[in-house]
Amino acid sequence: MTDDRPALTAFQLADSFLPVGGYSSSYALEQFVQTDRVESATDLVEVLTAYLRGQVGPAELVALRAAHRATEAGDVDALVRADRRLHAVTLPAEFRESATRSGARLCDLRRQTTEGELLQAYASREPPQQYPAVLGAVTAVDGVPERQACLVHTYSFCSDMLGAAQRLLSLGHTDAQAALEELKPVVSEAVTESADLRLESMAPFAPLVEIQAAAHERADRRLFVS
Repeated sequence: MTDDRPALTAFQLADSFLPVGGYSSSYALEQFVQTDRVESATDLVEVLTAYLRGQVGPAELVALRAAHRATEAGDVDALVRADRRLHAVTLPAEFRESATRSGARLCDLRRQTTEGELLQAYASREPPQQYPAVLGAVTAVDGVPERQACLVHTYSFCSDMLGAAQRLLSLGHTDAQAALEELKPVVSEAVTESADLRLESMAPFAPLVEIQAAAHERADRRLFVS
């Protein structure tokens, strides 16, 4: 009989129905809109491309891959190391806090609904619980292939950001789907390039995104949490 669990797990983790709170953060997209840097679907695609190439690909996916491999090897030390490394190189406080909130929720959810000693051992070490690292561990436990796990994360990121954009801009569902189509080659590129990057040399570089995130943390009015 075909084992459909890995595929079903991937669908579950990519679904906005997953209660980890991704919808509540805009990862500074709100600040891009408030400063008139993003006013259209075209602007949005350009900014999300910068996120994927500067932050998600060279940092989050690298940590996810390292966590996935560590989990497959049963190496809790390596899993914690990937988590802490990503936490250390993520400069915006908003990004760190949002990712650790979501990661902690996913970790707790999986520990409550599935059996698995590795996640218990990982959580007992009191790591930051960065979402990409937790996602790497969870997908490895359920047999989701490494590349597919990366695609789950990048798709979820794009989906959450497009959902935020719909609340911030006059962006219809058709425009959001068109933007997602434009981003698919960028997603594929980011996932492919992350395979050749080492955890020790992880170096995200998205200066404008980081500046906007710092401004968003101090904004007087916010629709999205920091």
